[in-house]
Amino acid sequence: MIIRIVKMTFLPEGIPDFLSLFEARKSQIRSQEGCTHLELLKDLAQDNIYFTYSYWEDPKYLEQYRNSAFFADTWAKTKALFQDKAQAWSVVREVVLA
Repeated sequence: MIIRIVKMTFLPEGIPDFLSLFEARKSQIRSQEGCTHLELLKDLAQDNIYFTYSYWEDPKYLEQYRNSAFFADTWAKTKALFQDKAQAWSVVREVVLA
């Protein structure tokens, strides 16, 4: 399993549009093959910074999603609202805590 973290910095006026888009599409993202978890997080210090945090069964499923028409459309609409370039990380848990 991999964890995908994407940091997005929005223009303040773009935040309502992003939140509407996320709300409308989160179920479709969660139902993508291999996606087992998706959540939206907001930075405590800066109101215009958000993170998506998702779990994928295998990197191939994340790539399959990233190469889909649905992702291309969603990302184009999201990217238009950015103040700064997005950052993304794909990570794995090194230690499993009990």
